[in-house]
Amino acid sequence: MTSPEGTVVASIRFQPVGKLYHFNATKIDDLKTGDYVIVSTSRGREMGQVAGLLSGKDSPKGSHKPVERRATARELVMGRMWQTRELEAMISCREKAHELGIVGIKIIRAEYCYDGSRITFIFSSEGDENIDLEPLKRAMRRSIRKTHIEFRKVGPRDVAKIMCGMGACGIEERCCSRFLSNFSPISIKMAKAQGVSLNPQEITGMCGRLRCCLIYEYELYAEARKHLPKRKKKVITARGVGKVIDVLPLKNAVIVKLEDDRRVEFHKDEIEPYDELKALQQKTESPCEIHEDGK
Repeated sequence: MTSPEGTVVASIRFQPVGKLYHFNATKIDDLKTGDYVIVSTSRGREMGQVAGLLSGKDSPKGSHKPVERRATARELVMGRMWQTRELEAMISCREKAHELGIVGIKIIRAEYCYDGSRITFIFSSEGDENIDLEPLKRAMRRSIRKTHIEFRKVGPRDVAKIMCGMGACGIEERCCSRFLSNFSPISIKMAKAQGVSLNPQEITGMCGRLRCCLIYEYELYAEARKHLPKRKKKVITARGVGKVIDVLPLKNAVIVKLEDDRRVEFHKDEIEPYDELKALQQKTESPCEIHEDGK
């Protein structure tokens, strides 16, 4: 299903480096990137910031909920006021969890809705077991009245994103906290393709998972490797037959160990597969020997 022609779709985020959600903004005049708007979500009304506007062929497929209206100046002030109370609420929730003897969870953050009608406590837990949070919810309802209370569990990558701090590589702020709005699946295969050390200390981030940056250059390496022989393959070079002992994808080259044990770097255009050359030689040979007597 494609979006009707003339439809304007707004990409909206609810956190500074949060995931983008799409809403139909066709009926909102002169909407600009950076504007704050009120939208209806599965969790209720939210105030979000427009991160981009898409129209025509660039607009995402499918139907989208409409942007209700621009946020008023009063709502913007209210939103900031409730944000100042989030730290206090998070500390209070941590204290209640400790008093109730609830172990195995960590309260990471508290997020108020822009009008204070709802507060969400974001937490992480060790393992996959379900922890009964009903006693904690009841305690927080007595502490924070006239506010709907929710708890939302997040994974290790989201925890690292929220906590921020220095990256494992030494940058002052982690990629996930600076610009990554979505987490892509990362596999050990990506590290192998790029020749990265498989030492866990070198390929894991502060979240304890494989570093997000392993995907940045993976496609470039994968495409380059398609046109290069694999390690241990025999190849023909201008200096004789040799075996590939290392692959240099970014240089489109390989390191070949020749029969005299020399190690020489060759560009992909300077080598030929050993098997193909052997087959070519067999084709050029006569299929049978012709004797002098013609027999």
